[in-house]
Amino acid sequence: IQPTAFIVVLQGTVLNSWKVMWVVLADDAIEFYKKKTDNSPKGMIPLKGATLTSPCQDFTKRMLVFKVRSAKNQEHFFQATHLEERELWVKDIKRAITCLQGGKKFARKSTRRSIRLPENVNLSELYVLMKDQDKGVKELKVEKDKRLFNHCFTGNTVIDWLISERKARNRPEGLMLATGLLNEGFLLPAGDVSKDGAEKGAECVFLDQTEALYYFADSGFFCEGYSSDEDVIMKEEFRGAIVKQGCLRKNWKVRKFILRDDPAYIHYYDPTKGENDPLGSIHLRGSVVTAVEYVPDAKRYEVDGNLFEIITSDEIHYYLQAATADERKDWIKAIQSVSKTGK
Repeated sequence: IQPTAFIVVLQGTVLNSWKVMWVVLADDAIEFYKKKTDNSPKGMIPLKGATLTSPCQDFTKRMLVFKVRSAKNQEHFFQATHLEERELWVKDIKRAITCLQGGKKFARKSTRRSIRLPENVNLSELYVLMKDQDKGVKELKVEKDKRLFNHCFTGNTVIDWLISERKARNRPEGLMLATGLLNEGFLLPAGDVSKDGAEKGAECVFLDQTEALYYFADSGFFCEGYSSDEDVIMKEEFRGAIVKQGCLRKNWKVRKFILRDDPAYIHYYDPTKGENDPLGSIHLRGSVVTAVEYVPDAKRYEVDGNLFEIITSDEIHYYLQAATADERKDWIKAIQSVSKTGK
C-alpha cells in the first residue's frame, strides 16, 4: 500500500520554527522525515482522536496552512506549496481520522490488485522517464476557467506519450498505466475535470481527455487566478528553498542576492529597502556560470577582480562581482548546482 507522501512545511510545537520535511500519511498517523530517503521518521502525529482545521488562520503572513490537533491537544501546522496539494492532504487526513473513529485503519486499495497491473511494470521507473526534460511529457501553461495552470499537461498527452514510447500497445493499456501512476501519487489532478475523475469511487480514474489536466507530484506546478485572499498562490519564483544569500555587485551597484532552488531563481534587491520587492530575477535552469577576468565597461567603472558571468538558457549575460575570491567560488558552485537540479 502506497501512502500519500509530499514535501510540505511543518511548524514544530517545540522549536516554533518552520522546516521543510518529507511527510507521509500512514494508516493511523502522520509521519515526518528530515528527507525522503530516511528510513525512520523524526516524529509522528497519531490521528486517533485528532481534529483538522483548514484553512488555518493562525498565521496571517502564511498561506495554504492547515492544522492538526492531536488527542493530547498538541497542535501541528503544515503549509502546502499550492492549493491543490493542500486539498489532497486535507481530504485524505480527514478520511483517515473518520476511519479511525469507526474503529478502522485508513488504507488505499492496492493499485496492482485493483487495476491488474502486470508484475513487471515499475511505476517509479516509468515516472522518471516521463519527467525526462528531453524525451518525457512536456509541461505546459494552460489557461482555463479564468485560471492559469503552470507546469501541467493533458490526460490525452500522457496516453499519447506512453504509446509513442512503446510503454503501452494501445489507449486502454495506456489508460491502465496512467491510472496506476495517479493512484500511486506520481501524477496528481489539476482542475475540476481531472479532480472529478479522481474522486469517483474507491480508486482514482485517469481521464484520456484534452480537458483533463494533471501534473507531476514533485513538479513546480502552481495555479493562478483564485480570488480568495487565503487561496492566493505564492508566486512560483519564490517557492524554492533559499540556498544562499549575500551581497554582490551588479551593474557595479551593491545588491543583495537570494538564490533559491526548485524552481531555480536568483533575485536581487536594494539592500536599503528590504526584501519585499525585488529589483529583478534571473531564471537559472539550464544556465552556465563561470569565473571571468574581464567584463565590458570594467575600466569605465573601475571594476577589477572576483568577477563571474551567468549566461541563461535564453543567452542573456549577467556579470556579477563578489567581495573575495573565496566568495566568488562559493557563489559559482551554488549557482551551478541549482541550475542543474532546479526547475
